[in-house]
Amino acid sequence: MTTPMPIPLVRVRGDHRAVGRQIGEACEAEIESACRLESALVGGQTVDGQRALAAEYRSVTATAYPWLMDELDGVAEGAGVDPLDLFAASIEEIWTERPSQPTGDTAARPDPGKCSDMVATAPLTTGGATLVAHNNDLGPGSEAQLIALEWNVDGEPPMFTIGIGPWISVGWNAAGLSLTGNELTPNDERVGIPRLLQVRDILRQTSIDDAVKSALHPDRASSYCNLLAHRDGTVVCVEGSASEAELLRPEAGRMAHTNHYVADRMIPFEGDPEYAERSAVRYRRARVLLDEMAATGEPITTAALRRALGDHTDAPDSLCRHPEDGAASKTVFWCVADVSAGTIAYGRGNPCDSMEQEHAFAG
Repeated sequence: MTTPMPIPLVRVRGDHRAVGRQIGEACEAEIESACRLESALVGGQTVDGQRALAAEYRSVTATAYPWLMDELDGVAEGAGVDPLDLFAASIEEIWTERPSQPTGDTAARPDPGKCSDMVATAPLTTGGATLVAHNNDLGPGSEAQLIALEWNVDGEPPMFTIGIGPWISVGWNAAGLSLTGNELTPNDERVGIPRLLQVRDILRQTSIDDAVKSALHPDRASSYCNLLAHRDGTVVCVEGSASEAELLRPEAGRMAHTNHYVADRMIPFEGDPEYAERSAVRYRRARVLLDEMAATGEPITTAALRRALGDHTDAPDSLCRHPEDGAASKTVFWCVADVSAGTIAYGRGNPCDSMEQEHAFAG
């Protein structure tokens, strides 16, 4: 295998419109590709029909987050695309093939957006530090489009995110908040704030309580499993759907989550029971690895969590996913954050073979 090149870093600064314009200019090619809506149509979908549906979601979002619409319109301006097409590309709920996350092979659809998360905290870490590890699995075509952004938005805490264009996969802010998580398949999706855009509001928050409140916005269209951590040691996994949610917390200093509902009262909202069985393979393995680390009696470290992210047991449904093992999607990036210290190690591609990069918040 060949170690992938680093993920490029772009710094943006100013008000929402200015920041959006800078992102649009920096990611013009990726955004323009995502806005070719005709390339993502399946079944009886039409471009006009998808735009009309997107306008309904946009109306709800504009009422809830007018600042976000200003930011996204800046992105569209910077990239030279139609604002409604950009918004349509931001609504995972209305697509089978996501315009913003290329598969690399439209003839064989991978399992998009499938991710694995592991958390270790007190009493298993040195000084009770909160450590969060994440593998992000997408279509192979997404790996080349990744970008890291340093956001300095007027009136908001500085942020660091990894994703594609303006679309955030994971992020942290200088107020001590960490947001990772993984995609679920709720069966109660509805017109509302797209989950892919809702994470932008979550990352503006300065406390876990406010981040949870944002994740549970009553006008959300659906939900991810939003795994939230704070440098104060609080960890909450918001396992949500459009209409319901359960808050999960670490047990004995550790937690894992993959791409299916695990809370008893959320299981009825599972929209893909067949895939949930495959997700459970990674979930069980992550829990075993955390248990094994805890059993050594030594503090769990960021290095140990990266090794766990690189685990290939149960391939192709392993934590570290490779197409050569038969996986349709692959691990396109990984990250391990010491949330307490405000440092993030990350890299493009698989954690077992990747150049490590680092971001640290001042202070």
